[in-house]
Amino acid sequence: MLDAHAIVARHGNILDPSLRSLRSTGAAEFVPFDRYGDTINGMKWCPLSIGEDDDLGIYLLQMAPGAQTYPHEHTGCEQFFVLEGSLTDCDGQVITAGTFARFEAGSKHHSKTEHGCLLLVIMRQRNRGLDSD
Repeated sequence: MLDAHAIVARHGNILDPSLRSLRSTGAAEFVPFDRYGDTINGMKWCPLSIGEDDDLGIYLLQMAPGAQTYPHEHTGCEQFFVLEGSLTDCDGQVITAGTFARFEAGSKHHSKTEHGCLLLVIMRQRNRGLDSD
């Protein structure tokens, strides 16, 4: 078994603070969700970490009561954790606060929220709108 305390004692502070970024979300500014160009009614986001090549995106997504996503296909894996409220997927599955959801590449769906919700989204690549063919 590793003894983390002994290993830390040998190495001391190895952190280069210039390679760490911190962002407080306590007073986060949410802006209209425009990751795909046009905004979507009732949806705002707070980007936390968006890759230069758009391969990985981590953001908070706020959906107002009655908001709905457009039908889309995941070109990469999408994962989210419901922090507040609930979200209903197009098959009727209700995803409530405290639930983690994962959609594999190739999955298609759309979601809505009756009372509003706040999600932490972790996404690989961008979604493809089903009306964008």
